[in-house]
Amino acid sequence: METIYFTLIGFALWTLGLGVSLTTYRSILVLLGKKKSNEFPAGIQHGSDFNWRLNRAHFNSLENLPIFLTVVYLTSSFGMIDSFVNQAGFVILGARVLQSLTHLTSTSVLAVNLRFTFYMVQVVTYIILLVRLF
Repeated sequence: METIYFTLIGFALWTLGLGVSLTTYRSILVLLGKKKSNEFPAGIQHGSDFNWRLNRAHFNSLENLPIFLTVVYLTSSFGMIDSFVNQAGFVILGARVLQSLTHLTSTSVLAVNLRFTFYMVQVVTYIILLVRLF
């Protein structure tokens, strides 16, 4: 199997892991009686700062998973998977994980700038892979 497929699987697992972490965190709060199950409104900051950062990191990964899937699907469909594409998969997955970890650890100016940089690495890599299809 091509490396790009493994990195896509890794991206999906990372996204799933963030979601499981978020639901586990919330479940613990509910089971301990600190929150009711309906006290987690969608799209509105709630809970601790960490809870919200985990929520946003999960959502950011969810937003970008379809883009990665589309790029891999098109590249595969056009028979254009090569060593460059396989290496690009590592860049995308690595930047996604680093973006999420930075999001989870801090909201300082440096952390936000790093997080943006990791996001832009992904975007530029997607663009390069898509332009190569023409």
